[in-house]
Amino acid sequence: MTPAPANSKAAIRAAIRARLQTVSPEQRSLTADAACARLAETTLWRQARRVLLYAPLPDELDVWPVFALAQAAGKTVALPRFDAATQIYTAAIITNDARDLVLGPFGVREPAPTCPGLPLNQLDLVLVPGVAFALDGSRLGRGKGFYDRLLASVRGTTCGVAHDEQIVAAVPVEPHDVRLNHILTPTRWHLASPARF
Repeated sequence: MTPAPANSKAAIRAAIRARLQTVSPEQRSLTADAACARLAETTLWRQARRVLLYAPLPDELDVWPVFALAQAAGKTVALPRFDAATQIYTAAIITNDARDLVLGPFGVREPAPTCPGLPLNQLDLVLVPGVAFALDGSRLGRGKGFYDRLLASVRGTTCGVAHDEQIVAAVPVEPHDVRLNHILTPTRWHLASPARF
C-alpha cells in the first residue's frame, strides 16, 4: 500500500528541512548569487517584461538581487499580495522595495495596499518558491495551496526556484497541484514542461 500524499509530503518537507540545515548562511548567499546570475543569462528573463518575484523566507533561495536587475532593465515587477476577502494571492506592482513592502498576514513581505494590482494573466514570468521540486516540474509547497491557486490563473512561464538540496526524485501530485515550466537552481536551468499560452 502506498502512503497517502499528505503523509509523503510531510516526510519530504522534513527531509528538506534537515538538508537545508546543513548549508551555512555563507554558502546560501553564494548559491543564491549563482542562481540569480544564471537566471539573468536566460533569454526568457531578458524577454520578459512583467515578472512576479517573491520575497524570500529564510529557508528559500534569495532571488531579491534580481529586483534591481529587473528595474534596471525597465521590467514591471510584481509580488504576491494576499487578499483576505477571497483568501487567495493576487499580484501587485512594486517600484521601491523600501517604501512598497509591508509584512503580510503570514509573515511574508508583500506589496502594500496602495500598490496597484497586475492581472495574473498578464505576467510573462513567475518565479515560484517552494519546499521541494522534481525535474518534471512538480512542486511541493508549504501545504496551504496558495501558490497553486495563484498559478492556475497564470498564462506566462513559471519557474520554480530552489537550492540544489531541494531537488527530489519525485513529488506526490494531487489534482490541484500545478506543474511548473522551468526549474532554476544555482547549478542548473531546467526545462520541465512547455509554457501555457
